[in-house]
Amino acid sequence: MARILLADDDMAIRDLVRRALEADGHSVEATEDGAEALERLARGRDRFELIVTDVQMPALDGISLAEQALKLDPGLRILLMSGYADALERASSFKAAKLGTILKPFTLDQIRALVRTTLS
Repeated sequence: MARILLADDDMAIRDLVRRALEADGHSVEATEDGAEALERLARGRDRFELIVTDVQMPALDGISLAEQALKLDPGLRILLMSGYADALERASSFKAAKLGTILKPFTLDQIRALVRTTLS
């Protein structure tokens, strides 16, 4: 399955999403914010197929993370999560080969299905 980098400052959501995706067979590396996620990407030791990130986070928001991550790896797939529909609207301003968005709250089945779609 896929290697996924997960970034969300909400520990409960981060843990639930991580466990759900791991149950589907994915390898998930979880981070607390966009800056930590970008640091892991920039190290270059790990190759990720997908970033699942919250939009609203301290240090580096999810849209800025996605923009910078795509500079490092233009083929990376991005899935943005947010509790605010207008925050997801901002995502349309940049191009990703594969971009998914999901509005919080969501069910674990919804996020799992969207991850499968974004990876396909």
